[in-house]
Amino acid sequence: QVQLVESGGGLVQAGGSLRLSCAASGRIFSINDMGWYRQVPGKQRELVATITSGGSTNSADSVKGRFTISRDNAKNTVLLQMNSLKLEDTAVYYCNAQVQYTTLSRFYTYWGQGTQVTVSS
Repeated sequence: QVQLVESGGGLVQAGGSLRLSCAASGRIFSINDMGWYRQVPGKQRELVATITSGGSTNSADSVKGRFTISRDNAKNTVLLQMNSLKLEDTAVYYCNAQVQYTTLSRFYTYWGQGTQVTVSS
C-alpha cells in the first residue's frame, strides 16, 4: 500500500509564505512524476505545478514567479514553496505521484488527502 501525506497547510496573510510537503511511503521502488493540484468548492481541480524525476518543472500561469516545486528523492518527498500568496490561492491542495512498486511493475498514480491553505486579507 502506498500513501501520500501532505502537511504544511494553514492560515496566512496575503503576501506571506507557506511551504507544503508531501511524503510518499509504502511499497515504493521508484517515483516518476510528482505534482501539486488545488481545488476550490464549485470549481474543478486544477494543476498547480509538476516535476519529473529528472527535475524538469511545469507550473500554472497563475503561480509562476511565486510558487516553486521541488523534490527530495531520498525522502520520497515533493515540496511546494508558496511565496507572495494571494487571496485567490485559497484552496485545498493535493499532491500526487506516479509510483513503481518494483523494477518489473508499471507506474500507478496516487493522490494525497489534501491540505487546506487559506489566505486572508
